[in-house]
Amino acid sequence: MRLRTPLLAIGLAAAIALTGCAAGGGGDSPSEDGASLTIAKPDGPITTETNNPFVADASAMRLGYANAIFEPLGIVNLVDPSADVVPWLASEITWSEDYRSVQLTAREDVTWNDGEPFTAEDIAFTFQLTKDNPALDTTALHISDVAVDGDTATVSFENPMYIKQDKVLHKLIVPKHIWESVDDPTTFVNEEPVGTGPYTLTNFDSQAVELTARDDYWGGELAVPTLYYVSYADNTALTTALANGDADWAQAFIPNVQSAFLDKDENNVYWAPAGFGIDTMFVNTTTKPFDDVAFRQAVNMVIDRSKHAEIAREGGVPVLTSVTGLPTPAGDDYISSEFSGEEFTVDVDGAKAVLEGAGYTWDGETLVDPDGEPVTFTLSVPQGWNDYVTGISLISDAVKQLGVEAAVDTPDSDTWWAAKSEGDFQAVLHWTDSGATPYDLYSDMMDGRFLKPMGESADFNFGRYDNADATAALNEYATTTDDAARTAALEKIQKIFVEDVPTMPIGTRPFISEFNTRSFVGWPSDDDPYVNADPTQPTSVYILTKLQPAD
Repeated sequence: MRLRTPLLAIGLAAAIALTGCAAGGGGDSPSEDGASLTIAKPDGPITTETNNPFVADASAMRLGYANAIFEPLGIVNLVDPSADVVPWLASEITWSEDYRSVQLTAREDVTWNDGEPFTAEDIAFTFQLTKDNPALDTTALHISDVAVDGDTATVSFENPMYIKQDKVLHKLIVPKHIWESVDDPTTFVNEEPVGTGPYTLTNFDSQAVELTARDDYWGGELAVPTLYYVSYADNTALTTALANGDADWAQAFIPNVQSAFLDKDENNVYWAPAGFGIDTMFVNTTTKPFDDVAFRQAVNMVIDRSKHAEIAREGGVPVLTSVTGLPTPAGDDYISSEFSGEEFTVDVDGAKAVLEGAGYTWDGETLVDPDGEPVTFTLSVPQGWNDYVTGISLISDAVKQLGVEAAVDTPDSDTWWAAKSEGDFQAVLHWTDSGATPYDLYSDMMDGRFLKPMGESADFNFGRYDNADATAALNEYATTTDDAARTAALEKIQKIFVEDVPTMPIGTRPFISEFNTRSFVGWPSDDDPYVNADPTQPTSVYILTKLQPAD
């Protein structure tokens, strides 16, 4: 029976108290069967339990434990997009020539954790649920039809899914026999989550969540009997836990990673393979001062990306150099000829000239907008996100050169998340998705399909950037089957991005992860990059099944 105590039975008062006795690094495990694994985030207390895999800010999604309970159809390797897809819940995956439909054969002998058999009906139901509830279609799949024939579900789409194969195949599948009676799947708490995954939820607490390995998992016996998902107060506490072995696996920025983590134990591993994701400053384009393209351009011209990489990211990631926002070398082949070789530089004089041309003036050292008002704004990221706090502090310092006062605000994670999603901000530092092409990066920042009215929660395009030409070009890139047309669309996307500055790209965002090999081996690596090691991603289930006890 699942426990529902205010704190875990071992007497948690805080996350550190739990990890001191429950981590798998080197201490004794509470499990009789072997070492446990503690997976960590720096988000502070998770006060509300929500195990809905369709809701981005649900506790199961934010901590990542949804990915040990629910499973995807296939594993797409975003570290090496050219690698073959690994079939998962779908034993066979067959795309149509135009990528407007996919046939998904349900894997045999899979059961849900309540004992019910998994079938193609569950696959079809999950996609039909997404189709019937547009709010669940957070990756804009635009499903047109769903059908079942025997053990195969066929899902059809309004547009080709060539650039979204990972989004389709990484869809977490839910059981029809549970969800078909749910009145509103967008608000369903899903207190007793039923999944096909290798683990079941046995306890939820505001500091930690406990999952237990199934003994009837279709993928075979699991090396790790118990998972603990722990939320630390901030990056500093998380770094300490990783360094001393209280936490085993995380996706988090660690300042001075060599001395703070790697040098603490020869078994500690920091792995950051490249991808297409970046960190960018989303700005509210609907209100002052960022509703003015001239001001956005000027701010973009004074941000020092090299300083961001050196100071905020402690030299742990490459500098973002291309004005297109694409990280290099991953994006080199996608940069249009118009911007080839064009790199970010700090140009304060040029930024001031742009502002003067747009009617801005100065009252002493203070920038004054064309309406005669001093220019100020607030930058916001959650407290405890040390690299992001340092990042926005650097931006605040940079815009002082223009006579702009930019306050730095660090609310708690829940408050910040809600404000960011609902558009109640002026500037926030956030990340983009990383896909097999540049599409996700640009779509996240400027796609009209993500537009939501102020006050309604948006999944991306938080700044409510509204440009019909950009949306059309993104759609062309996503839907055309002609390579030349796709190239032309990307060139247009990049031109709009560079000239209109819907967001300010700040730094590269590789797939950062930390783990240790004290108790378990089989992790991905440069020698075997079978998937990225972010434990909050749907592909993390692949890692959980490949881990083996260390000798």
